[in-house]
Amino acid sequence: LMKREIFRTCFANFDYMKVAQFTNIDVERIMQYPGIIKSKRKIEAMISNAQAFIKIRNEFETFDKYIWSFTKGKTIIYNNRPNGMMQTQSELSDIIAKDLKKRGFKFLGSVLVYSFIQAIGMVNDHDTTCYMFKEIGGDVIE
Repeated sequence: LMKREIFRTCFANFDYMKVAQFTNIDVERIMQYPGIIKSKRKIEAMISNAQAFIKIRNEFETFDKYIWSFTKGKTIIYNNRPNGMMQTQSELSDIIAKDLKKRGFKFLGSVLVYSFIQAIGMVNDHDTTCYMFKEIGGDVIE
């Protein structure tokens, strides 16, 4: 998050349509930007991921429809944490990560996907005493 503005500058204000059109010239430009990651493979993966994102949108109309198709639009409540430990991934995030990789996404795994589906409210793993637990709610308990 501390480098968010650097990434915003290098990656066209996070405009995936523009990023998907980046070329090797853009990769080299980004590599020279102060403070940005210096991994050419990761920069190329961000461009490839933008292209894969567009393909998903074309197939499903929106990325939202794609991602929520895994739960049929339902929010999953995870409330069986071993010894109070928070989850960092789940069977659901494993399945989604595998599908995203099959569709061309790179440098992406189950933990990152779990963070994303948690952030969009697809999973609710807040403690039942947390005010957010009720706000997010849920449809299916696992």
